[in-house]
Amino acid sequence: MSKTENSGLKRTFSGFSAVVAFLAMALALVAGILIYEYIFGAPGNFVDNDSSAEPLEGNLLGVIYKGGFIVPGLVAINIIIVIFSIERLVTLLLANGKGKSAQFIESIKGFMKNGNLQGAITACDAQKGSLAAVVKAGMIKYQDISSDNSMDKEQKLETLKKELEEATALELPMLSKNLTVLSTCATIATLVGLIGTVLGMIRAFAAMSHGSPDTAALATGISEALINTAFGITASTIAIIMYNVFSTQIDSMTYSIDEASFTIVQDFSSKN
Repeated sequence: MSKTENSGLKRTFSGFSAVVAFLAMALALVAGILIYEYIFGAPGNFVDNDSSAEPLEGNLLGVIYKGGFIVPGLVAINIIIVIFSIERLVTLLLANGKGKSAQFIESIKGFMKNGNLQGAITACDAQKGSLAAVVKAGMIKYQDISSDNSMDKEQKLETLKKELEEATALELPMLSKNLTVLSTCATIATLVGLIGTVLGMIRAFAAMSHGSPDTAALATGISEALINTAFGITASTIAIIMYNVFSTQIDSMTYSIDEASFTIVQDFSSKN
């Protein structure tokens, strides 16, 4: 498959992934509403089986339901975070390929030292990761330009570097894709939770605005504020943790790709 065809396939897959991401977020919102209405708001969670009444003592689901209409949105954000965390985890596990990157790079160095470029390509096929894809592209170009007498050494080096850079440019966007969803959720969850908190406090102070405070309305308002705060902070914390974990993994993979690319260029330079 040519590089142009490969690039086209990646763009097509990227567009398809964007559609899937949008559908996942829409389904998460629907799921959030259904969970709020039929699980948190189930009649059995409340006194006299009436969702407009107080929650049963110790019934957490009923208490969460009293968090108000902001809760479905926060539930949806939590679901989105879980979905995209799993998606990124699977993607990065596949991108890591088989075995450890350090051992793979050492094996490639051994093949190049012995002049066995075909062995290096075979090792790349067995590793099946983003690092292997870049190294394989470099090895194939290494073979092609080694026997090309129409270019001098500097031209060959530039051609090899360009090939490695292009192969890297095709792999890196797939590694970081959808990380912006997690970072956005981390911010939005806090803000949405804050909106719910403010609305709850407004309700609580409204209950105190009359001569004799309505204790039930006051308790409901405070409960709504705290529930939304808890949901928002929980979602934001999970999103930030997962974002940092995945960013660290991507940085490590990027370093391995850069190390392998440098090794290939240096080996070619020393032998040609």
